[in-house]
Amino acid sequence: MTTITYDNVQIGDELPALQLAPVNRTTLALFAGASGDHNPIHIDTDFARKAGMPDVFAQGMLGMAWLGRLVTQWAPQSQLRRFDVRFQGITHIGHAVRCTGRVVEKLEHNGERCVRVEVQSANQYGQARIAGEALVALR
Repeated sequence: MTTITYDNVQIGDELPALQLAPVNRTTLALFAGASGDHNPIHIDTDFARKAGMPDVFAQGMLGMAWLGRLVTQWAPQSQLRRFDVRFQGITHIGHAVRCTGRVVEKLEHNGERCVRVEVQSANQYGQARIAGEALVALR
């Protein structure tokens, strides 16, 4: 695998996509335990239905974590300078999420050569779930 450097990255380069298995209840329960987000709307079907939802659904921060994985599989976490997202839709049980990213800018930030990467996730129907960007320092 080629080491990613500022000089060998071009605007328009795409990060290797991250395709995830369909969301299931086990994943939601494990993330709840790991993150401390025990909101019952994510793990208790009866509670979710009383709140007007058809079933439990993924925590927003789980979707953000998947996008973080996309970026940190491309460049080391230690090089991540900023990571911002906007939540655009609910990830329901059974959704198979695909995370993608693309280099959109090369710049200098606080004396470091960086790239700005647009990231997004969508379900198997192409519906956007989360969109945002990461600023990554590259040697």
